Amino acid sequence: MSDRVHPYTRVVGAIIIPFLVAAFVLLYPLADTTDRLFAWTIRPPITAMLLGSAYAGGIVFFVHVVRPNRWHAVRHGFPAVLLFATLLAVATFLHWDRFHFGHLSFIVWVTLYVTTPFLVLAAMIVNRREDSGAVDRQDAVLPGWVRILLALIGLCSLVVGLVLFVAPQLAISIWAWPLTPLTARVCGAILTLPGMVNLWMLGDSRWSAFRQIFQAQLVALALMLLALLLRGGELLWSRPSAALLVWGLVGSFVVYAALYVWAERRRLRT
Repeated sequence: MSDRVHPYTRVVGAIIIPFLVAAFVLLYPLADTTDRLFAWTIRPPITAMLLGSAYAGGIVFFVHVVRPNRWHAVRHGFPAVLLFATLLAVATFLHWDRFHFGHLSFIVWVTLYVTTPFLVLAAMIVNRREDSGAVDRQDAVLPGWVRILLALIGLCSLVVGLVLFVAPQLAISIWAWPLTPLTARVCGAILTLPGMVNLWMLGDSRWSAFRQIFQAQLVALALMLLALLLRGGELLWSRPSAALLVWGLVGSFVVYAALYVWAERRRLRT
């Protein structure tokens, strides 16, 4: 077991990155222009920025995949990407009438989400035997209670995300800002990302197996918090979910950042 990232997997990452960069630009700094520039109109713009934040995290993740790296350092991010891409593909076909047919961004969106689940699944298959489970020479071992705590946080995020996706009408009346069935499903897909990563902590105590993925998650969380700061007026503050979402994101960022600093210090001491 060489713990290498297979060349096919690196090629897939290199193909995906430009699309993530373009999507981030269209959805984050240009969040007000989705009616003209994106595959479908996203209102309010904070929803677009939330999706753009997730794509920014994806950019960081796939840069790690493409560069010289070890498979176990990025392995646990692939199931999350697989589920996310699959859910967005399903949402696309469930809400086909909401998209801008014939627009270049629509064609790219459909092509990307029809193919990405299969490309990512193939990457997982070709790399499946590369990780021996060995601890790096310079690594930190995450204590059991830390892994259980983060797995529980991830499980909550995963469950909420799946409920949003399966039953979007439940969220429309209580979410922190106005949603449509399509945007509710998109928000649900985003929430599954940390859940699918953190659950792997129950079986893997190596910090090196999560370090680079946490970098991606911290970037995404930071941009989500910035979006809340810039678009706070779009939140329905009369709903309890608004404050719950804000403090949940703040708390998640603090916990993730604290864990990252603590684990890095332990790693550098080994």
